This record gives sequence, structure tokens and C-alpha cells, in this order.
Amino acid sequence: MGTQGTDRQADRATWSERSEAEHEDLLSELLKPLRLTGVFDSRWHVSAPWAIEGDAEQSCAVLHYIVEGGCWITGDGHTPIELRAGDLIVFPTGVAHRLSDCPDRQGIPLKAVLPERKAGTSGEIRIEGTGAESRLLCAGLHYDASAATGLYRALPWALVLDRAQVDREPLLRDTLRLLASADRPVEPGDRLITLRAFEMALVLALRPLLRELAGNPASLPVLRHPGISRALVMIATRFAEPWTIDSLAREVGMSRSAFTAAFRELVGESPARHLTARRMQEAARLLTETSLPQSAVPARVGYQSAVGFHLAFRKWYGMTPGEHRSGVASAA
Repeated sequence: MGTQGTDRQADRATWSERSEAEHEDLLSELLKPLRLTGVFDSRWHVSAPWAIEGDAEQSCAVLHYIVEGGCWITGDGHTPIELRAGDLIVFPTGVAHRLSDCPDRQGIPLKAVLPERKAGTSGEIRIEGTGAESRLLCAGLHYDASAATGLYRALPWALVLDRAQVDREPLLRDTLRLLASADRPVEPGDRLITLRAFEMALVLALRPLLRELAGNPASLPVLRHPGISRALVMIATRFAEPWTIDSLAREVGMSRSAFTAAFRELVGESPARHLTARRMQEAARLLTETSLPQSAVPARVGYQSAVGFHLAFRKWYGMTPGEHRSGVASAA
């Protein structure tokens, strides 16, 4: 009896460890697509009363870092969030929201105070009032929409790191402070440096937030489902294998119909589309960031047929693999 109990405990411990490892793998994969294509950032100097309505942004994460003072964040159907100096909020999918000195104040549209917000540029907002002063660093972080999976799009509308959490990530804290500095250098090459600095800040911010989600699966329901979580890790890390929907379902111990239905409900897209997205993401990376012969790419991303890969790539990106590679080379 004692031995059986010990064996069960060992099995539960092994399952728990494996589950935690798979969650870590899954959260790591969430961060991989986040290579930014452009950034617009702005510094806000505002005094109460003030309120600004931010637009919904497509293929764009939005972050606000409170340098001094504080503000309220309000979104449709969500409980208002109060932020203080040192806090950071990230909107992974750029949901529309209001920033204000109090939660029930009506705001003016962001485009009224920042009509031009082109990626690669910076702006400034000044609102003079008689009340408390606040300073914020705000940024729109544009990413490649084709690399954003259904799982990424399923993240909560807003993710918050309070000052204590930011301070526990010194590289994140120092990067945000540098980016928020009024005397940030503007020399040749700084646009690229700024882009990569914001990219690093986004990943550094999401890492502890996603780890926290793993500890509270209700915030990201897919983590509650061991079969779908495992399938996501398999697709993310073993995409070069000749998977079919049937073989994926068998691997995680589910029927095809139950697997497909649960995957679509929890991830927001079919397993076939999710697998294709991961393969196309890696194919584009190999074509743009490596000198691997184009003929070797299909096998590296799970296609046994070069023609099948060519057709899939063209359907996904609207151009052939060769056009994609030469287009990137010409832009460089």
C-alpha cells in the first residue's frame, strides 16, 4: 500500500513537473512572434483635469509607463484600472481604451492631440491644468500580423505590472526609464536602436505577466486544457514533423472531432491554420534571416513537396518564396 501511494505521488509530481515545463514552453513560444516592425512613441506631460481616448490599433501592441503621478485606464466592459508612478500596462492587441485623471471623465480623441503617429517617429502631448501632474511614456508597437497566432490574440485585453514587479526586472525598469527620458539621444541609427529597445521592453514585460497567467489558468483558459496546451507546444517546437490533425489528436490522447472543437474554442482558430501559421512564420524567417538555399526550406518547415510549400507560401503571404527573399534583400 505504501509503495503504491508513493508511486502515485511520484506520478503526480512527474505530471506536475511536465505540465509546468510545457506551460513554460508554451509561454516562451508566445513571445517568439513579437519582432517589431515599427514603433511610434510619445511623452505625455498632463495636469488634471484630462482624459484622452485611444484608438483601437491593428497589429499593434500598446504600452503605457507611468513615469510620474498616475492615471486611470478605462475600457468598454472592463473594470477601471488605477496606475501609479512606476507601473506599466500593456495592451497586447491594441484594444481601444481611455487614459484619464479619474475614471468617469469624458476624453478627447487621441488623433486630436497626435494627428500623425507614423512608425519610426515620436510625439509629445501637453495638457495644462490646475490639478495633479503626471508624466507618461506611451508607445504603439507594430508587429507582423502574420506572426501573431490565435493564442496571442486570445491574451487578456490589458496586462499590468505594478512598480514592485517592474523593479524586480531591472533591465526592463532601466530600459523604460531610458526610453522615457526627455534627453534621449537622436543620432544616426537611433531609430533602429529605439525599435529594438522597445521590442526588448515588450518581451521583458510580457515574460513575468505570462508566467503569472500560467499560475492562474483562468486568465488564459487554454492552459487549463492539458491536451490543447501540449498540442500547441508540439506545433510550436516540432512543426517540421509530418503532422496531420489525426496524428496531433492521437498524440494528445483525443479524438479528432473533440480535439478540433476544443482547439478552435480555446485558441480561436483551427489546428490546421495554427500549424500552417507556425510553418509559414519559420519559412519567412529562414528566407529573410539565413542563407539557406530556397530548395531546402520546405523540408525544414514540414513540407515534403516543394510545390505544396510554394502554393501554401503564396496563399499565406501573397507572394512566392523567391519574391519574399528578393523583396527583403532589395529593401535592405
